[in-house]
Amino acid sequence: MSSPVKNVPGRSTTLRGMTTPEHLDVVIVGAGLSGVGAACRLRTECPDKSVAILEARDAMGGTWDLFRYPGIRSDSDMFTLGYPFKPWREAQSIADGPSILDYIRRTAAEFGIDRLVRYRTRVVAADFSTETARWTVTVRRHEEDGGVSEDVITCDFLYSCTGYYDYAQGHDPVFPGVESFRGEVVRPQFWPENLDHAGKRVVVIGSGATAVTLVPAMAATAAHVTMLQRSPTWIGVVPGRDKLADRARALLPAAAAHRLIRTKNILFGLAFYQFCRRRPRAARKLLTRLNTKALRDADTVREHFTPTYDPWDQRLCAIPDADLFRALKTGRASVVTDHVDTFTPDGVRLRSGRELPADIVVTATGLRLLALGGIAPSVDGRRVELSEQVIWRGAMITGLPNLAVCVGYTNASWTLRADLTSRLVCRVVRHMDRHGYASVVPEPDRPLARRPLLDLASGYIQRAVDAFPRQGDRGPWRVRQNYVLDAVSTLRGDLGRELVGTPRARLSRATTRSTTGR
Repeated sequence: MSSPVKNVPGRSTTLRGMTTPEHLDVVIVGAGLSGVGAACRLRTECPDKSVAILEARDAMGGTWDLFRYPGIRSDSDMFTLGYPFKPWREAQSIADGPSILDYIRRTAAEFGIDRLVRYRTRVVAADFSTETARWTVTVRRHEEDGGVSEDVITCDFLYSCTGYYDYAQGHDPVFPGVESFRGEVVRPQFWPENLDHAGKRVVVIGSGATAVTLVPAMAATAAHVTMLQRSPTWIGVVPGRDKLADRARALLPAAAAHRLIRTKNILFGLAFYQFCRRRPRAARKLLTRLNTKALRDADTVREHFTPTYDPWDQRLCAIPDADLFRALKTGRASVVTDHVDTFTPDGVRLRSGRELPADIVVTATGLRLLALGGIAPSVDGRRVELSEQVIWRGAMITGLPNLAVCVGYTNASWTLRADLTSRLVCRVVRHMDRHGYASVVPEPDRPLARRPLLDLASGYIQRAVDAFPRQGDRGPWRVRQNYVLDAVSTLRGDLGRELVGTPRARLSRATTRSTTGR
């Protein structure tokens, strides 16, 4: 009988020189806000399971560690973007990036999750074996000395918490004449550490969440900042600090205050979303009136902040304490609605013929979507096309046993659904143990009408929607944008009716027949 004599990360080596992959109960891909939250749930709800987090970068935090542009912040309140089991204690309801990153890392340390993360470990392939009911995960490790090695890990359950953005590359349209520009072109996703914009003329191309964050932040020290947009985006002014939260935390224990404020914000956000979808004309009038009150310039609101589409056809942009409008009112920033004709040596010329002088141009033109962090999953060596599959409860995918993916809400804080999904994964894992299943996979009981997974008209979604699994038209196959309904159905739904399981005993008999040739 052989015995292990040396442990190499990812492998166990025996005296005979044979190596077997390291095996884990659950592998989480991604150590950002979602991945850390998932590991916390697994540690508390499935404490007997071995868990590891594979992180391609060399630091924890995901989005909040990668993005370093000026003013980076959440566009959701931290009482819902934060974890329900870790109360947000800071003063600001809309928090800046460094504060969110610190919150994630403190949570990881408190729950011991920081010890589960394997950095510089990128998942490059994942194959599920129906014979063993295990995932074989191929990883590429980038060593501190610059070396690169490949290894494999096996696991019973694979949970992708990479989000749906491509962190290696953003949407980067080609602008005519950009090579002639004598200034500096900057992409927010890869912000230079030493960029000094003080006293300089800046043009920010874009009108989304990144652009409306950058403009007031850079306007504080730049000579002037111009936000150049092709078309307007709906803007919502929100308080940077929640006065009700301050009062609740002064009167109640931290956990109780957090639950109260979180519930209030969830219900308000859901009610406003339903109002926008059901009464779009009234929603347009309300937002226009509020923005005119904040900016005190009806003509500017009409020209630059009144989109042709209805509120929540695309995601709203939140501006805490009306900071963008305040920058416009001081004259340190301005907004122009036009199209880029060409870059010139000294700036950007528009289709209208006007030229915007610039020393720095920031291309806040949006992100690209990437399903499963770029992993192309396969079963028994055959690739499973995600676009041909349907997602169950916004988490598990037909054709892919023992796999879940974390997809947040588009109309509310990402973490609301992310945490529900992690709790669902824990339910599924316990369900498998309780019924002796080696694997489970969702299967509809009858044909489904299929719809896009992400049901927004935003350009970044439309450009990549065909690479994602679909959602169905009913029940657990429909990806609703309603946390209240999801919380009830996700945590109480009948898993036995919705998941098809393969018993371990049946798997063992099949394996025995395979190895004996009978």
